[in-house]
Formats: sequence, structure tokens, C-alpha cells
Amino acid sequence: MKGVVDGIFVTGEGSAAMERVEEVRTVEGCGIEGDRYCEGTGFWTRYGDVCQVTLIEGEDLDYIENELGIGVKDGQHRRNIITRGVRLLELRKRRFRVGDVLLEFDRSRPPCRHVQDLSEPGMTRALRNRGGICARVVTAGSIRAGDTVEPE
Repeated sequence: MKGVVDGIFVTGEGSAAMERVEEVRTVEGCGIEGDRYCEGTGFWTRYGDVCQVTLIEGEDLDYIENELGIGVKDGQHRRNIITRGVRLLELRKRRFRVGDVLLEFDRSRPPCRHVQDLSEPGMTRALRNRGGICARVVTAGSIRAGDTVEPE
């Protein structure tokens, strides 16, 4: 079960638009350098619901756009890493590598109403059972578009 990083998105502030980047650096126990949750400025930070790194399957985003007609390819999904070729829920209770970064499955990331408030009607429903996962940074490093995603 080996996949690839198909896209990377970050934003420095909660509720601000996600920006596509080619590479990020991670911080052990914190998340992605410069991203809202590592910086403590995420929308959910005040509620104690912080994901260090969020991942979502590109195949699910394809379905949402092609079958449901909801735009998600420009970061509207509010997740950091888009993967291809790996079933993220199969990483439950496991550590996995993304590039040279060691991550650990934390929990599923169900969609919230806030993601729909920032995008378009139907987004929360579209992401139900397709919301991706949260992971913790065990060993920091860089993640680049095209890096492999594989279990330890």
C-alpha cells in the first residue's frame, strides 16, 4: 500500500483561503511550519480541536467534483495533504512516512459546518465519509509534491 503526495495546501490563519505549495517543513509535535494549527491561529484551536497535519484522498476529491459538482481542487476541502493510491483509513493505529517525515495516525477528520461556510452549499455533506484523517508529526522533515506515502 504505497501512495503519493498529489498536492499540498496551507494557510497561516483560520478561515483564510488555503494556498497550494510545492513543499512544506514539519515541526515535531506541532504540525506544518507556518500552517494555522502549528501557529495556533486555526479556527478550531480555541475549541481544542487541533490536527497537526490533515490528509485527504485525491480519489475522494475526484468523486466530489465529478459526481457531485462541488469544487474542491483549490483547497476548499481545508486539508493539508492530498494523497493518491493509499486508503488513509487503513493507516489507523499505524505510523507512516510521507517523504522523509514520520507521521502517526491520530483520528478520522469528519467535515464540519465551518468548511461549508468558507466554500459552497453541500460541502459538508460531500465530505461526509470522505473527510480524510489527522496525523501527528513524530519525526520532522520536508514533504514535497510527488513524495511517497507508505506505512512503516
